[in-house]
Amino acid sequence: MAHADNRGKAAGQPGVDLLVVGGGVMGLWTALHAARSGRSVTLVEKRRIGAGASGGVLGALMAHLPDRWNAKKAFQFEALVSLEAEITALEAETGLSAGYRRSGRLIPLPKPHNRDLAVRTAGEALSHWRTPDRAFAFEVLDRAPAAGWPVSAAMTHGVVYDHLAARLSPRALLAAVRAALGQLANVTVREGVGVTGLDPHAGTARFDDGKHLSFGHCVLAAGVEAFDLLESLSPPVARPLGSAVKGQAALLKASVDPAWPVIFADGLYIVPHDDGLVAVGSTSENDFTDPHGTDGLLDAMIDRARVTAPVLADASVVERWAGLRPRAIGREPLVGRHPDHGRISLMAGGFKVSFGIAHCLARQVLNEIEGGTLDVPPSFAVAAHFEEARRL
Repeated sequence: MAHADNRGKAAGQPGVDLLVVGGGVMGLWTALHAARSGRSVTLVEKRRIGAGASGGVLGALMAHLPDRWNAKKAFQFEALVSLEAEITALEAETGLSAGYRRSGRLIPLPKPHNRDLAVRTAGEALSHWRTPDRAFAFEVLDRAPAAGWPVSAAMTHGVVYDHLAARLSPRALLAAVRAALGQLANVTVREGVGVTGLDPHAGTARFDDGKHLSFGHCVLAAGVEAFDLLESLSPPVARPLGSAVKGQAALLKASVDPAWPVIFADGLYIVPHDDGLVAVGSTSENDFTDPHGTDGLLDAMIDRARVTAPVLADASVVERWAGLRPRAIGREPLVGRHPDHGRISLMAGGFKVSFGIAHCLARQVLNEIEGGTLDVPPSFAVAAHFEEARRL
């Protein structure tokens, strides 16, 4: 396989084939796939691995509904299906668990029209949620598979049981990918190092510790901070290419079977994890003053979870979490080569879907770097986001 072009490295400076900026799920998968193919890789993270939105607690892996099928939904479906094998291989390689389980999802149906829509959607799933050897149902049931999960009052017209959905432990997955990187001699991971400048023409990066690094190619996967780095490289546009959306979530200690499905009820996720932990979340806040503080919005979400699943009524809260999630202007991931700088690619704007598709996006970005095609939905492409940002 041809590797990234290293021509133009500054004389006398250390250099790598690929510089990955960002230690979240997008950056880690990019670094791992690149290193496995033989490239020399340096990953830098301003704070620590998982310090951003990827270090949260929720871990729900949910598909878009299978109605009105399109390229975005097809890409996500294939990614969610393939993730299971990726994680199985990663766990075997590292001996670490990622906390993955295809547990499914329950969606309460509180009104008659909710059930009517669910029945129609179930038919769409039969057509679209299929692989050559497996199909995933979108069942409409009168009762929940486990009594009180959710409470009957929340599902007066039944409940959907989505068999495609899964969950993982975000922090455990990051730890497993980080461990896999640590087993490879061609990878350097530097935490506590921020990028203060990029020269895409010379192929050099400047860090806040005063050091420089030459690169053949650079992938920006730094979550919310990727938007600031991108603005420094791009001509002015009418609107920012991305923004930060605050999310708050919590971990509760409860006697809940970890095999139970995730509950999704009108924006509320209740996610059983291993070791008796249940994640509850998350808010989506466009206006906030404290990006990492928790408040009454999280309290209200926890209260809703206790009502929806009474088994959580007396569950103690063991962690409250808040962080900023990156949402690109086009509301889809921002993926691919920068239109003006051939040495720079983007892996940003994953918002709520990063954990389910990052492994596939990373392969596509690396394929494009090597001269291949970027096979992602058109709405993910960098050009689509730039076009949106230019509109007044």
